[in-house]
Amino acid sequence: MQIVVIGAGAAGMVAAAEAAKRSANVILLEKNTKTGVKILMSGGTRCNVTHNTDARGILPGFGHAARFLQPTIGAFPPSEVVRMFADLGVATKVENTGKVFPQSDRAIEVRDALQRQAVEAGVQIIREQAVKRLIRDPQGWRIETDEQSYAADRVIVTAGGRSWPGCGTTGDGYGWLEPLGHTIVATRPALVPLTGGFEWTKALSGITLEDCVVTAENQTSEAKKSKQTMTRRSSWLFTHFGFSGPAAMDISRIVTLTENLSRVRVHLDMVPDVSAEQIEATLCDTAGGAGRRRLSSVLNQWVPSRLATSLATELCADPTIAELSKGGRRSILAGIKKLELPITGTRGFNKAEVTAGGVALSEVNSRTMESKIAKGLYIAGEVLDVDGWIGGYNFQAAFSTGRAAGIAAATAE
Repeated sequence: MQIVVIGAGAAGMVAAAEAAKRSANVILLEKNTKTGVKILMSGGTRCNVTHNTDARGILPGFGHAARFLQPTIGAFPPSEVVRMFADLGVATKVENTGKVFPQSDRAIEVRDALQRQAVEAGVQIIREQAVKRLIRDPQGWRIETDEQSYAADRVIVTAGGRSWPGCGTTGDGYGWLEPLGHTIVATRPALVPLTGGFEWTKALSGITLEDCVVTAENQTSEAKKSKQTMTRRSSWLFTHFGFSGPAAMDISRIVTLTENLSRVRVHLDMVPDVSAEQIEATLCDTAGGAGRRRLSSVLNQWVPSRLATSLATELCADPTIAELSKGGRRSILAGIKKLELPITGTRGFNKAEVTAGGVALSEVNSRTMESKIAKGLYIAGEVLDVDGWIGGYNFQAAFSTGRAAGIAAATAE
């Protein structure tokens, strides 16, 4: 059994190793000079390999793809990913956000472990092989690069999406799979920083809200039934171009659903553990000398100083509490608990961690990752129409789908 795996990323290296362990002859083709380039860059070069939960806990993070991923993540859940790395000599740790990292905080250990696993299983890794064509013929498959042609009984495509194109993920796989009959759901950036905000929010660049709730709403058409919403609780970073941080990047999936950004509404609750009633009571307290306090100093008990000053100044000209009008209190309450932020776009694929869209899931067997259109073709990882929340979700999907594809390709009759 000759199997060619295209793309030596997280999904590809796991798929190749699993196939080779089952006695298949496996060639792993990689267009770059080294394997796992996105692994090396991910998580600030620390590589967040999965999330500290079970299969049931991780699936909601994939939205429409949750049902599709249920069989593969159920068979290879986060605990098994942690076990795989432990067996490969990579100890992991869980941070208070639930993110699972290598104990060393070194992504290269993750990449090296996956590469070593593949090589020790007997995989032949050939670098600098950019695939140009994937051809089905009567004998099986032919994979053509600029330099060579490879024959295979089965092919596993794990070529990634379009995010971080500097890593070599430039959407090549779509061009091979569409001519074979696969539908490519329109791709868009996901887990990507947002552009927008006001001049005063841009001036807050570098300030982080460690715990906030952001709600994004996108009315994708005039029909209300087409409205999509997402609420995430995490950290939020103000930047010179707009917003970043986990909460902003998670909701980018909703923002990019339409080019008509007038239909997008993003609201920020800066203090989710403080009720509007508590805030109002504090703003109404003028007993003793409390009324002489500046609004900005009162807000500083809940939000960072620079943000408190900007909110007080922009919304109410920073009066004392005694001078604060009823209308001013309403403005401040709305500003802290439901600040509407204008969004003008995203930083695009160059800054996106993953790709939304890709090969239509209805055309792929959810247990084996085999194409329903072309027998002997398996598709796994980011090239599929799968994207999850920040926090190790997308590597989990890559490992689980890659493993399923490798096993099925090597054992199917």
